[in-house]
Amino acid sequence: MDLYHKDVVSIMDFSKDDIEGILDMAEKMVPYAKGEKMKRTLDGKILGNLFFEPSTRTKLSFESAAYRLGCDVIDVSEMSMTSMAKGETLADTIKIVDAYCDATVLRHPFEGAAKLAAKFSDHPVINAGDGAGSHPTQTLLDLFTMRSAKGSLDGLNITLVGDLKYGRTVHSLAQALTKFGMNITLVAPESLRMPNDIIDHLEASGCHPKITESLDDAVSEADVLYVTRIQRERFPDPSEYQKVAGTYRVDKALLERAKSDMIVMHPLPRVNEIAPEVDDTPHAKYFEQAANGVPVRMALLNGLLGGEF
Repeated sequence: MDLYHKDVVSIMDFSKDDIEGILDMAEKMVPYAKGEKMKRTLDGKILGNLFFEPSTRTKLSFESAAYRLGCDVIDVSEMSMTSMAKGETLADTIKIVDAYCDATVLRHPFEGAAKLAAKFSDHPVINAGDGAGSHPTQTLLDLFTMRSAKGSLDGLNITLVGDLKYGRTVHSLAQALTKFGMNITLVAPESLRMPNDIIDHLEASGCHPKITESLDDAVSEADVLYVTRIQRERFPDPSEYQKVAGTYRVDKALLERAKSDMIVMHPLPRVNEIAPEVDDTPHAKYFEQAANGVPVRMALLNGLLGGEF
Protein backbone atom coordinates (compact mmCIF):
# COMPACT_ATOMS: atom_id res chain seq x y z
CA MET A 1 0.00 0.00 0.00
CA ASP A 2 1.48 3.34 -1.05
CA LEU A 3 -0.29 6.33 0.50
CA TYR A 4 2.51 8.81 -0.04
CA HIS A 5 1.29 12.24 -1.12
CA LYS A 6 -2.26 11.08 -1.86
CA ASP A 7 -5.44 13.05 -1.15
CA VAL A 8 -8.12 11.56 1.09
CA VAL A 9 -11.37 12.99 -0.22
CA SER A 10 -13.64 9.93 -0.21
CA ILE A 11 -13.50 6.45 1.29
CA MET A 12 -13.92 5.29 -2.31
CA ASP A 13 -10.34 6.48 -2.87
CA PHE A 14 -9.30 3.27 -1.09
CA SER A 15 -9.52 -0.35 -2.12
CA LYS A 16 -10.31 -3.08 0.40
CA ASP A 17 -6.59 -3.92 0.54
CA ASP A 18 -5.75 -0.25 1.14
CA ILE A 19 -8.20 -0.09 4.05
CA GLU A 20 -6.91 -3.28 5.62
CA GLY A 21 -3.34 -1.99 5.25
CA ILE A 22 -4.22 1.23 7.07
CA LEU A 23 -5.96 -0.73 9.83
CA ASP A 24 -2.95 -3.02 10.19
CA MET A 25 -0.68 0.01 10.55
CA ALA A 26 -3.12 1.55 13.05
CA GLU A 27 -2.75 -1.55 15.23
CA LYS A 28 1.00 -0.97 15.34
CA MET A 29 0.36 2.67 16.26
CA VAL A 30 -1.78 1.91 19.35
CA PRO A 31 1.05 1.96 21.96
CA TYR A 32 2.40 5.15 20.40
CA ALA A 33 -1.07 6.73 20.43
CA LYS A 34 -1.30 5.94 24.15
CA GLY A 35 2.15 7.42 24.85
CA GLU A 36 3.56 4.05 25.89
CA LYS A 37 6.16 4.27 23.13
CA MET A 38 7.59 7.18 21.17
CA LYS A 39 8.64 7.55 17.56
CA ARG A 40 8.99 10.90 15.77
CA THR A 41 8.69 9.71 12.19
CA LEU A 42 7.27 13.05 11.00
CA ASP A 43 9.72 15.35 12.76
CA GLY A 44 10.00 18.57 10.74
CA LYS A 45 6.62 18.18 9.03
CA ILE A 46 3.76 20.66 9.49
CA LEU A 47 0.05 19.85 9.37
CA GLY A 48 -2.53 22.54 8.63
CA ASN A 49 -5.86 22.00 10.43
CA LEU A 50 -8.68 24.04 8.88
CA PHE A 51 -11.93 23.45 10.76
CA PHE A 52 -14.74 25.68 9.52
CA GLU A 53 -17.37 23.66 11.41
CA PRO A 54 -17.37 22.73 15.11
CA SER A 55 -15.37 19.65 16.03
CA THR A 56 -14.04 17.99 19.16
CA ARG A 57 -12.96 14.44 18.29
CA THR A 58 -11.78 14.88 14.70
CA LYS A 59 -9.85 18.08 15.30
CA LEU A 60 -8.20 17.02 18.54
CA SER A 61 -7.40 13.50 17.35
CA PHE A 62 -5.69 14.82 14.23
CA GLU A 63 -3.65 17.17 16.43
CA SER A 64 -2.82 14.38 18.85
CA ALA A 65 -1.90 12.03 15.99
CA ALA A 66 0.42 14.64 14.50
CA TYR A 67 2.12 15.50 17.78
CA ARG A 68 2.60 11.82 18.67
CA LEU A 69 4.59 11.47 15.42
CA GLY A 70 6.61 14.66 15.95
CA CYS A 71 4.65 16.70 13.40
CA ASP A 72 3.81 20.31 14.25
CA VAL A 73 0.30 21.68 13.75
CA ILE A 74 -1.02 25.10 12.75
CA ASP A 75 -4.74 25.47 12.93
CA VAL A 76 -7.76 27.65 12.30
CA SER A 77 -11.01 26.93 14.12
CA GLU A 78 -13.36 29.49 12.58
CA MET A 79 -13.83 30.90 9.10
CA SER A 80 -14.05 34.35 10.69
CA MET A 81 -10.40 34.00 11.71
CA THR A 82 -9.27 33.82 8.07
CA SER A 83 -9.33 36.21 5.14
CA MET A 84 -12.37 34.31 3.89
CA ALA A 85 -14.23 36.69 6.20
CA LYS A 86 -12.95 39.44 3.90
CA GLY A 87 -14.18 37.68 0.78
CA GLU A 88 -11.18 35.47 -0.07
CA THR A 89 -12.17 32.32 -1.94
CA LEU A 90 -11.60 28.85 -0.53
CA ALA A 91 -9.29 28.15 -3.45
CA ASP A 92 -7.03 31.07 -2.57
CA THR A 93 -7.05 30.17 1.12
CA ILE A 94 -6.03 26.60 0.30
CA LYS A 95 -3.19 27.80 -1.95
CA ILE A 96 -1.80 29.88 0.90
CA VAL A 97 -2.13 27.16 3.55
CA ASP A 98 -0.58 24.69 1.12
CA ALA A 99 2.48 26.93 0.92
CA TYR A 100 2.88 26.76 4.70
CA CYS A 101 2.18 23.06 5.34
CA ASP A 102 2.99 19.53 4.23
CA ALA A 103 -0.67 18.44 4.39
CA THR A 104 -4.04 20.06 5.07
CA VAL A 105 -6.98 18.67 7.02
CA LEU A 106 -10.20 20.42 6.03
CA ARG A 107 -13.65 20.44 7.59
CA HIS A 108 -16.11 22.62 5.72
CA PRO A 109 -19.91 23.13 5.75
CA PHE A 110 -20.25 22.66 1.97
CA GLU A 111 -20.26 19.28 0.27
CA GLY A 112 -17.46 19.06 -2.28
CA ALA A 113 -15.17 21.48 -0.47
CA ALA A 114 -12.43 18.89 0.07
CA LYS A 115 -12.49 17.87 -3.57
CA LEU A 116 -12.10 21.53 -4.56
CA ALA A 117 -9.29 22.01 -2.06
CA ALA A 118 -7.40 19.01 -3.44
CA LYS A 119 -7.55 20.59 -6.89
CA PHE A 120 -5.71 23.69 -5.66
CA SER A 121 -3.21 22.01 -3.33
CA ASP A 122 0.14 20.48 -4.20
CA HIS A 123 0.28 18.62 -0.87
CA PRO A 124 -2.21 16.06 0.47
CA VAL A 125 -5.69 17.22 1.46
CA ILE A 126 -7.65 15.16 3.99
CA ASN A 127 -11.42 15.50 4.12
CA ALA A 128 -12.47 15.85 7.77
CA GLY A 129 -16.14 16.24 6.84
CA ASP A 130 -17.74 18.27 4.06
CA GLY A 131 -21.29 19.26 4.93
CA ALA A 132 -23.64 16.32 4.51
CA GLY A 133 -21.17 14.70 2.10
CA SER A 134 -18.60 12.30 3.48
CA HIS A 135 -16.14 11.72 6.32
CA PRO A 136 -13.60 9.10 5.18
CA THR A 137 -11.27 9.13 8.19
CA GLN A 138 -14.23 8.57 10.52
CA THR A 139 -15.05 5.50 8.44
CA LEU A 140 -11.52 4.18 8.86
CA LEU A 141 -11.68 4.44 12.64
CA ASP A 142 -15.18 2.94 12.61
CA LEU A 143 -13.88 -0.07 10.70
CA PHE A 144 -10.89 -0.32 13.03
CA THR A 145 -13.26 -0.39 16.02
CA MET A 146 -15.44 -3.09 14.45
CA ARG A 147 -12.46 -5.24 13.54
CA SER A 148 -10.95 -4.86 17.00
CA ALA A 149 -14.21 -5.94 18.63
CA LYS A 150 -15.23 -8.66 16.19
CA GLY A 151 -11.91 -9.99 14.89
CA SER A 152 -12.97 -9.61 11.26
CA LEU A 153 -15.05 -7.27 9.12
CA ASP A 154 -16.26 -9.84 6.62
CA GLY A 155 -19.93 -10.76 6.66
CA LEU A 156 -21.06 -8.83 9.73
CA ASN A 157 -24.67 -7.75 10.19
CA ILE A 158 -24.68 -3.99 10.72
CA THR A 159 -27.64 -1.76 11.46
CA LEU A 160 -27.32 1.97 10.75
CA VAL A 161 -29.90 4.01 12.64
CA GLY A 162 -30.93 7.65 12.90
CA ASP A 163 -30.14 10.48 10.49
CA LEU A 164 -29.15 8.64 7.34
CA LYS A 165 -30.03 11.54 5.04
CA TYR A 166 -27.68 14.21 6.37
CA GLY A 167 -25.25 11.97 8.28
CA ARG A 168 -21.96 12.11 6.38
CA THR A 169 -20.46 9.44 8.65
CA VAL A 170 -22.99 6.83 7.53
CA HIS A 171 -22.66 7.87 3.88
CA SER A 172 -18.95 7.03 3.89
CA LEU A 173 -19.41 3.99 6.11
CA ALA A 174 -22.13 2.45 3.94
CA GLN A 175 -19.90 2.73 0.88
CA ALA A 176 -17.04 1.04 2.71
CA LEU A 177 -19.16 -1.78 4.11
CA THR A 178 -19.82 -3.11 0.61
CA LYS A 179 -16.12 -3.96 0.30
CA PHE A 180 -16.45 -6.47 3.15
CA GLY A 181 -19.68 -8.22 2.21
CA MET A 182 -21.60 -6.93 5.20
CA ASN A 183 -25.35 -7.29 5.57
CA ILE A 184 -26.81 -3.80 6.06
CA THR A 185 -30.07 -2.70 7.66
CA LEU A 186 -31.05 0.96 7.38
CA VAL A 187 -33.31 2.32 10.14
CA ALA A 188 -34.62 5.86 9.75
CA PRO A 189 -37.82 7.89 9.55
CA GLU A 190 -39.09 8.32 6.00
CA SER A 191 -37.83 11.92 5.91
CA LEU A 192 -34.29 10.87 6.94
CA ARG A 193 -33.80 7.82 4.72
CA MET A 194 -30.43 7.10 3.16
CA PRO A 195 -30.02 9.12 -0.09
CA ASN A 196 -30.93 7.25 -3.25
CA ASP A 197 -27.45 7.53 -4.72
CA ILE A 198 -25.98 5.70 -1.71
CA ILE A 199 -28.67 3.00 -1.90
CA ASP A 200 -28.02 2.66 -5.64
CA HIS A 201 -24.32 2.17 -4.88
CA LEU A 202 -25.12 -0.51 -2.32
CA GLU A 203 -27.38 -2.32 -4.76
CA ALA A 204 -24.84 -2.11 -7.59
CA SER A 205 -22.21 -3.57 -5.25
CA GLY A 206 -24.39 -6.61 -4.58
CA CYS A 207 -25.57 -5.46 -1.18
CA HIS A 208 -29.34 -5.33 -0.87
CA PRO A 209 -30.03 -3.40 2.33
CA LYS A 210 -33.10 -3.90 4.47
CA ILE A 211 -34.93 -0.60 4.90
CA THR A 212 -37.23 -0.07 7.89
CA GLU A 213 -38.42 2.55 10.34
CA SER A 214 -38.48 0.10 13.27
CA LEU A 215 -35.37 -0.20 15.44
CA ASP A 216 -37.13 -2.80 17.62
CA ASP A 217 -37.44 -5.11 14.62
CA ALA A 218 -33.83 -4.65 13.53
CA VAL A 219 -31.81 -4.87 16.73
CA SER A 220 -32.02 -8.62 17.36
CA GLU A 221 -30.01 -9.60 14.27
CA ALA A 222 -27.33 -6.91 14.52
CA ASP A 223 -23.67 -7.62 15.24
CA VAL A 224 -23.06 -3.86 15.16
CA LEU A 225 -25.61 -1.16 15.99
CA TYR A 226 -24.33 2.12 14.57
CA VAL A 227 -26.35 5.00 16.03
CA THR A 228 -26.31 8.56 14.72
CA ARG A 229 -27.55 11.88 16.07
CA ILE A 230 -30.43 13.55 14.27
CA GLN A 231 -28.61 16.72 13.28
CA ARG A 232 -30.59 19.84 14.01
CA GLU A 233 -28.03 22.05 12.24
CA ARG A 234 -28.62 20.29 8.89
CA PHE A 235 -32.36 21.00 8.75
CA PRO A 236 -33.37 24.03 6.65
CA ASP A 237 -36.71 24.12 8.53
CA PRO A 238 -36.55 23.81 12.37
CA SER A 239 -40.12 22.54 12.47
CA GLU A 240 -39.08 19.54 10.38
CA TYR A 241 -36.38 18.74 12.93
CA GLN A 242 -38.92 18.80 15.74
CA LYS A 243 -41.00 16.18 13.93
CA VAL A 244 -38.19 13.60 14.10
CA ALA A 245 -36.16 14.63 17.16
CA GLY A 246 -35.99 11.80 19.67
CA THR A 247 -37.35 9.18 17.24
CA TYR A 248 -34.89 6.51 18.40
CA ARG A 249 -33.33 5.81 21.78
CA VAL A 250 -31.00 2.99 22.75
CA ASP A 251 -31.38 1.95 26.36
CA LYS A 252 -31.00 -1.21 28.44
CA ALA A 253 -34.54 -2.29 27.64
CA LEU A 254 -33.73 -2.28 23.92
CA LEU A 255 -30.46 -4.11 24.52
CA GLU A 256 -32.32 -6.99 26.12
CA ARG A 257 -33.40 -7.90 22.57
CA ALA A 258 -29.82 -7.78 21.25
CA LYS A 259 -27.16 -10.47 20.89
CA SER A 260 -24.92 -10.69 23.95
CA ASP A 261 -21.88 -9.67 21.90
CA MET A 262 -23.55 -6.96 19.83
CA ILE A 263 -21.63 -3.67 19.95
CA VAL A 264 -23.09 -0.17 20.00
CA MET A 265 -21.20 2.52 18.11
CA HIS A 266 -21.80 6.24 17.63
CA PRO A 267 -19.61 8.85 15.90
CA LEU A 268 -20.51 11.32 18.68
CA PRO A 269 -21.58 13.78 19.90
CA ARG A 270 -24.72 12.15 21.20
CA VAL A 271 -27.74 14.06 22.48
CA ASN A 272 -30.35 11.66 23.84
CA GLU A 273 -30.26 8.80 21.34
CA ILE A 274 -28.15 6.60 23.66
CA ALA A 275 -29.09 6.53 27.34
CA PRO A 276 -26.15 7.04 29.74
CA GLU A 277 -27.06 3.71 31.37
CA VAL A 278 -25.71 1.99 28.24
CA ASP A 279 -22.21 3.38 28.87
CA ASP A 280 -21.36 0.77 31.51
CA THR A 281 -22.57 -2.22 29.49
CA PRO A 282 -20.21 -4.44 27.46
CA HIS A 283 -22.12 -3.34 24.35
CA ALA A 284 -20.85 0.26 24.50
CA LYS A 285 -17.88 0.92 22.18
CA TYR A 286 -18.40 4.59 21.29
CA PHE A 287 -15.79 6.08 23.63
CA GLU A 288 -13.27 3.45 22.55
CA GLN A 289 -14.30 4.29 18.98
CA ALA A 290 -13.43 7.95 19.54
CA ALA A 291 -10.08 7.04 21.09
CA ASN A 292 -9.29 4.92 18.03
CA GLY A 293 -9.22 8.11 15.99
CA VAL A 294 -5.65 8.74 17.17
CA PRO A 295 -3.89 5.52 16.02
CA VAL A 296 -5.91 5.43 12.79
CA ARG A 297 -5.06 9.03 11.93
CA MET A 298 -1.45 8.43 12.95
CA ALA A 299 -1.31 5.58 10.42
CA LEU A 300 -2.84 7.78 7.75
CA LEU A 301 -0.59 10.80 8.36
CA ASN A 302 2.49 8.61 8.53
CA GLY A 303 1.67 7.07 5.17
CA LEU A 304 0.70 10.32 3.44
CA LEU A 305 3.80 12.17 4.65
CA GLY A 306 6.31 9.38 4.07
CA GLY A 307 7.24 8.55 7.64
CA GLU A 308 9.52 5.55 8.11
CA PHE A 309 8.00 3.12 10.61
